[in-house]
Amino acid sequence: MVTTDELTELFQAADVDGFLHTRDLESGAEIGHQADHPVVSASTFKVPVLVTLFRQADAGHLDLTEQVTVPVADRAPGPTGISVMLDPVTLSWRDLALWMIVVSDNAATDFICARVGIENINATMDSLGLPGTKLEGDCRGIFASIAEDARIASLHDFPAKPTDELVARLRALEPRSTNRSTPREMTRLLELIWTDRAASPDACEHMRRILLCQVWPHRLASGFPEDDIATGGKTGTLFTVRNEAGVVLYPDGGRYAAAVFTRAPRYRQKNPAADAVIGQSARAAIDVLRGGSGRTR
Repeated sequence: MVTTDELTELFQAADVDGFLHTRDLESGAEIGHQADHPVVSASTFKVPVLVTLFRQADAGHLDLTEQVTVPVADRAPGPTGISVMLDPVTLSWRDLALWMIVVSDNAATDFICARVGIENINATMDSLGLPGTKLEGDCRGIFASIAEDARIASLHDFPAKPTDELVARLRALEPRSTNRSTPREMTRLLELIWTDRAASPDACEHMRRILLCQVWPHRLASGFPEDDIATGGKTGTLFTVRNEAGVVLYPDGGRYAAAVFTRAPRYRQKNPAADAVIGQSARAAIDVLRGGSGRTR
C-alpha cells in the first residue's frame, strides 16, 4: 500500500501542498491523501458546468444542437479559444461545451454558465451527493475578484511577477471564497460520468468523448506514458494552483478516477515539478489499486 508519508514525500519534493484521491471504478477501492480537504477548483469547475448542461438537455430545457452566437462584447478573457477570437462566433451548445473542456475556453464557459445558471450548477452537485463542490461565480467573476484584491482596474493590469504578499491576499486562491471542491468529490463526479449516472447514458457518452479530447496531456497523462493507456479529464491552473481531475483507462478494462490538486508556496508561471507530480502521485496510487485495494488518509 502507498502510504501517506510516501505521497507527502512526492509532493514535498515538488515543493507543493498536495491533495489526492483515486478510485477504482470497478471495485470501489480508493486511496486518498487529504482527500476531503476543500481545494480551489480553478478550471476543473468546468466539469460540473458540463454535467449541468447535459442534464438540462436531458430534461428538455435546452437543445444541445441549437446554434448560438457568442458576441465579442463582455467575453471572459483567456489565452485560448473564443476568448482570443476577434469576431462573433456561432456554434452549438455541445460544441461550446467541447471548447470549454478541450481548450479550457473561458468565454465558452461563461456563456454556458449564463444559460444554465450558477445556482442550478450548485443544485445539480447537491442532487448528485456532492455538497462540497460549489461555484461562487463564473470566470469573469473570478477575474473581477482578482482585480479587486490586486487593486487594479482590470486583469490586464495584473503584474507579470506579482509579489508573494499580493498573491496571498487573492480570494480566488482561498477555497472558502471561490469555486471549490474536494479530491474525493471530483473522483465521484467522474465516476458518475463514466458509469452513466451523471446524466442519461447518451449524455454521459458524449461527456466522456469531450473529456478524452483535452489537448494538454502533460499533467495526469505524464504518469502513464504507455501508448495503450488513455487519460481523459480537465486541468485547472490559477497562479499557485495546478490541478487535474480525470480518468485513466487501461487496455485490460481497468478504469480509475484520479483527482490531484496542488498549491505552491509562491507563484511561478512555469512549474514543471508541480505539473509532473500530478501524474507521479496518481500513478503511485493507481499502481496500488491495480495490485490490491487500499486506503490512506
